[in-house]
Amino acid sequence: MQVGGGSLPESRRHWSVRPPGTARRIMIAGLRAGRRIAPMTGLLEMDVTTARALLAAPGREPLSMTAYLVACLARAVRRNPEVHGYRDWRGRIVVHEFVDVTVLVEVPTSQRPIAFPRVLRDAQSRSVADLSAELRAAKREPFAGPPGRMLRRWGPIFAAIPGATSLMYLVMARSVRVRQRIGTVSVTSVGMFGGGGGLAISPPTVMSLEMIVGGISRRPRVVGDAIEPREVVDISVVLDHVVVDGGPAARFVRDLRELVESAELLLSEATEAGKARSS
Repeated sequence: MQVGGGSLPESRRHWSVRPPGTARRIMIAGLRAGRRIAPMTGLLEMDVTTARALLAAPGREPLSMTAYLVACLARAVRRNPEVHGYRDWRGRIVVHEFVDVTVLVEVPTSQRPIAFPRVLRDAQSRSVADLSAELRAAKREPFAGPPGRMLRRWGPIFAAIPGATSLMYLVMARSVRVRQRIGTVSVTSVGMFGGGGGLAISPPTVMSLEMIVGGISRRPRVVGDAIEPREVVDISVVLDHVVVDGGPAARFVRDLRELVESAELLLSEATEAGKARSS
């Protein structure tokens, strides 16, 4: 019997309580560690019409849009390396010559699906096909990379000791040796879950540069002197204002947009693949 205009009686109003789990505790500690960063956020729209057509080209397995954006991001970082700098234990700014990108990949667990980190090494010089293959492998073998092995072995121990996860993230933020294993740039793709367009803003973590990939939708865009329907991806970029100023950040965004919208990387890879087949 319902009372009060359709509401349930107190005896039938239930709720559930569950522990956050190791992965959630570690994620919470990472978000707290991000408070040391002064985030500078850019909200961007990029035309990926040409890129999507090339990614789905017939005659081979479709390539990943996330892998394509990672490849473009890494090359833009390589042109503007200060955007992924970070401070070491002595307050000095460290800038790597290589670009290791940590991508969060959703994987199933015994409790619930979680976002697990996969480090794509030297992404600034790898092909989209190569990065796509590693992302597919990450779904099958989520614990294969260094962060996966570290979290699988030490995560439950650190999560059980009060304050240990905060210390872990402090080391991850400042240690050059650890940064060589976990990367300096992170990418999260949330558009695959929502469908359609839309921007997302993520709280900062220890990473110096974050890219959050939103949805893709068809929108009118000016092409030459005409207005055409185009496919546009929404992207949020978060940089640490402690280590990079507005000028370098703007140049980095300019280069990123040029790489993504021109699809020059895919065009050059298609040309090289054609030459290899003909020879």
